[in-house]
Amino acid sequence: MNLKRIFGAVLTILGIVGLIYAAYLFVNSGGTTQNIKMLATYGILGLVFFISGINLVRTTKDEA
Repeated sequence: MNLKRIFGAVLTILGIVGLIYAAYLFVNSGGTTQNIKMLATYGILGLVFFISGINLVRTTKDEA
């Protein structure tokens, strides 16, 4: 098992969790400034983690 692929999978899962939490905040936001900042923070971090995890899994070569 390749350590890079495991780390990529963990980053992907963290990204998915961050995006789901950002969507939850978006649905239940009251429109206050603090909620918008939290929404942007979790959304951007979730997107960065998700994209980096997917790219890490895709670019890592299998070694048998």
